[in-house]
Amino acid sequence: MLRTHKKLVVLICICILAVVAAACGKSEAGANLSAAGSTAGAGGTTAAPASLKKLVIAEPLHSIGYLPLYIAQRDGYFKKYGLDVKVITAAGGTHVTAVVSGDAWGVIGGPESNAMANRKNDDPIISVVNVVNRANVYLMAKKGTGPKSNSPEDLKAFLKDKKLIVGRHGGTPNLLSRYLLIQLGLDPDKDSRLLEPADSSAVVAMMQQGAAEVANGAEPQVSDGMAKGVWDEPFYKFHSLGDYAYSVLSVKKSAIDKDPATVQGFVNAIVEVLQKIKDDQAYLTEQAKLEFPTMTPEALKASVDRAYADNLWSLDGQISETALKNDMDVMQKTGIFTEPYTYDGLVDMQFVKSGK
Repeated sequence: MLRTHKKLVVLICICILAVVAAACGKSEAGANLSAAGSTAGAGGTTAAPASLKKLVIAEPLHSIGYLPLYIAQRDGYFKKYGLDVKVITAAGGTHVTAVVSGDAWGVIGGPESNAMANRKNDDPIISVVNVVNRANVYLMAKKGTGPKSNSPEDLKAFLKDKKLIVGRHGGTPNLLSRYLLIQLGLDPDKDSRLLEPADSSAVVAMMQQGAAEVANGAEPQVSDGMAKGVWDEPFYKFHSLGDYAYSVLSVKKSAIDKDPATVQGFVNAIVEVLQKIKDDQAYLTEQAKLEFPTMTPEALKASVDRAYADNLWSLDGQISETALKNDMDVMQKTGIFTEPYTYDGLVDMQFVKSGK
C-alpha cells in the first residue's frame, strides 16, 4: 500500500514538471519570437513583418543630398513599413533607364529626366515624394581665382572663354550651367568650352589635373575639393532659384496602380525622415558619418552645415507646382526639352497627402 502511494506521488510530480516545462518552453519561444520580430530605428523599436518586400532604388551618384533616402534605409524607417530597400549607383543617366528596364523599382533624381524618358512610354515614371527642394549645384573656380563679384557683368567676364566641367550632357548640373551662361548673354557652345564627364565623382581629380578652370558640383565633392586645395568656397550657387524639384523619388505608373500600399509605405518612410532631420542636425550628422566614413570630420561638418544653411531638403515631401516649373523652365530655356508637359503628368502627391 505504501509502495503504491509513493508511485502515485512520483507520477504526479512528473506530470507537474512536464506541464511547467512546456509552459516555460512556450514562454521562451514567445520571447525569442518577439525579439526576432522587432527592429531598432525609426525613433524606437517597431514591430517588423516576418518578410520584407525587396525594392531597388537607382541613384545617379552618391550624394549628401540623398541622405534622407540613406537614413530611411539604414535606420529602420523602411523596415517599419515592411520594405527592404537597396540603393544602387547608376551613373551616366542610367539611373532612369534602370527603372524603364525594370532593373530598379524607383529612382532618385530630377523629374525633367523622367519627362524625357516618358516620351512614347506607355508606363511613365511619376514622382511621388520630394527630397532635395533646391537646385543643389555650386560653381567653383580654381583655387585663388574667381569673379570680382556675383554681379551679372563680373560673372560674364569671368566665365567667358573658360573651360568648365559641367557633368554629363542632359543632366541637371549641366543644364543649370548652360542656363546661367545663357542668362548672362553667353553662348554655352561658343563662348566657353564645356567638359561633360559622365561620372561626376571625377570632377575633383579633373580639376587637380588642370583640365578646367571652373567646375560645378555638390556635396561631398565641394568640401572634398576645398580640403584638397583644388578650389575655394563656391563663387555661385543655384539655390537662388528658390523651390526647385531637384531630387525627387519616382516610380512607374504601373507600380502606383498595382501596388499603392508599397508606394504609400515608401513615401511614409521618406516623409518621416524629412520631419526628423528638419530639427535634428546632430542626428543627421551622425548618420552622414556612417554613410560617408572616409570624409574628414571637417569636410563632413562643412557639407552638413551647407545643406542646412541652403535649406536643401524638402520639409514635408511635397513637390509644388512652382518647384516643378522652375526645374522644367531650365530644361526648356536650354533647348534640351521643348515639348509640353503637365504637372499631373509628372507628379502624383496622393501618397504624401494620405500620409499626413
